[in-house]
Amino acid sequence: MLELRHRARVTPPLAEGEEARLVEQSAGGDQDSQSRLVAAKLAMVIRLAEARVDKGLPVADLVMEGSLGLVEALHSFKDSGRRDFGAFAEQKVGEQMDSAIAAESAAVREAEQLITAANDYERTQVLLGRMLRRTPTEAEIAEKLEWSVDRTRYVAKVVGDARRRHDEELLAFIDPDAVDFDDTVDGE
Repeated sequence: MLELRHRARVTPPLAEGEEARLVEQSAGGDQDSQSRLVAAKLAMVIRLAEARVDKGLPVADLVMEGSLGLVEALHSFKDSGRRDFGAFAEQKVGEQMDSAIAAESAAVREAEQLITAANDYERTQVLLGRMLRRTPTEAEIAEKLEWSVDRTRYVAKVVGDARRRHDEELLAFIDPDAVDFDDTVDGE
């Protein structure tokens, strides 16, 4: 991140009229113009990223996302009907960052929901096993949790995979030579 800030500080600002020329040349596929424009707008990308730092993604990731938004702005500005590239670019950069933040937030919520579901599944499996004095079926667990059998089967697979990974990691810690990294444990 320090390197990016340094690069933003040492990049010379755009001269009068240079932005419009670079935007036009970039739209025509000129990579040097695109690179110059992206470098010149890096400080803006960093500023927008730092303003969103408490929203769930690190600044470096936000700068990367913002850079994608800036390139998208370069490609779409000509057809946007807008006159001010700087304002258009800032909008696109912000939208790209906000989209990445929303996607990360959704992924975290989904993971939290899966952890809760896995805990519910395991607890219900144990309790039903005690009540029935046998291993409960998927249908019995699903009924108790008020889930579909498909959801129960999916969560059971996630729990089983997690247990297998845990066991393999524990075995690798205890006896690294006993682990076959081709997805099996010696002796299986």
